[in-house]
Amino acid sequence: MARNIGAVCRRCRRENLKLFLKGDRCYSDKCAFERRAFGPGQHGQSRFRKLSDYAVQLREKQKVKSMYGMLEKQFRLTFDRAERQKGVTGENLLVLLERRLDNTAFRAGFASSRDQARQVVRHGHILVNGKKVNIPSYLISENDVITLKEKSRANAIINESLEAVARRGVPSWLELDKDAYKATVKAMPNREEMTMPIQEQLIVELYSK
Repeated sequence: MARNIGAVCRRCRRENLKLFLKGDRCYSDKCAFERRAFGPGQHGQSRFRKLSDYAVQLREKQKVKSMYGMLEKQFRLTFDRAERQKGVTGENLLVLLERRLDNTAFRAGFASSRDQARQVVRHGHILVNGKKVNIPSYLISENDVITLKEKSRANAIINESLEAVARRGVPSWLELDKDAYKATVKAMPNREEMTMPIQEQLIVELYSK
């Protein structure tokens, strides 16, 4: 499976925004973005240059791809699916990204980052409605129940993530039962709860060229 193996913290510095890609480290004084809040590379501290409209659109797409840990082909396929659905394409795109199983596992607190959540899913720790699902891009639906496999409940990393989930909060469309290692999808994700500064219309404009 193809994946981005580049330096994670460089992505935050490139987008000039903390993307919370390394879990608890992003909340500590070890965060590279806090220590070096300028672009990566030897010209990272050079004077700001005005970006063209295309560059602004491209950076917005790259930012969202980095947030959800996706490569171009998979991201474009998700956009194409959003475009075919009824409603606003940009909002459809963000809802589809939120519905991914790796993102849902992260939101529920089974992992401290989306990258870690992807590993948790791929290694078969997650059950959906009682059945093992090891596909990170699997789309959850309303009333789905996501649980941790019985043998995985002693995993120290997962338990640490569950203890720290209160720091970032659980979205209202999920109901978490920490004692039962269970999260229930009460409703579909909605745009209003996505607090990261995303301008999805720029992505729509980029792909519509």
